[in-house]
Amino acid sequence: MIQRHTLSVLVENKPGVLTRIAGMFARRAYNIHSLAVGPTDDPRVSRLTIVVGTEAVQLEQIVKQLNKLVHVLKIVELDPAESVEREMQLVKVTADPDTRSQIIELADVFRAKIVDVDHDSLTIEAAGAPAKLEAMVELLEPFGIREMVRSGTISLARGSRSITDGSKLRMQRVV
Repeated sequence: MIQRHTLSVLVENKPGVLTRIAGMFARRAYNIHSLAVGPTDDPRVSRLTIVVGTEAVQLEQIVKQLNKLVHVLKIVELDPAESVEREMQLVKVTADPDTRSQIIELADVFRAKIVDVDHDSLTIEAAGAPAKLEAMVELLEPFGIREMVRSGTISLARGSRSITDGSKLRMQRVV
């Protein structure tokens, strides 16, 4: 059965690492639903949050293939019940004088911000769990969505747990 899996991957912060990882997914025809990359508290290390929709057997293969890549330091699958996931989205909505106040109220309900106002449109910035953002888009669709962009999912384990718990990351692998 195909399920959504969120992988938190720590990699060395070096040129070409993202290309190697994306290439591995492409060569094996694995689809990436979401990909976000950013620095960590250690400037030598970056974190990739990769969301894939796959079966458990394929997920095991993905993890094995990622572990073979030289600059990958650690991979952890984050359980949705034990992690915090967030995305950000910008939505440009048609807003004539009759509907503008309704759209602003809807944005307030979702704790979103109006970040741009034009004579016939509003641009809304929202951040939150993926399901929350999908619900907001569904309610905005009747007004007319002109453009939309969404970041990749970012995620961290809840509480005091960390992907680096119990181990120091080695910056050079032993072959």
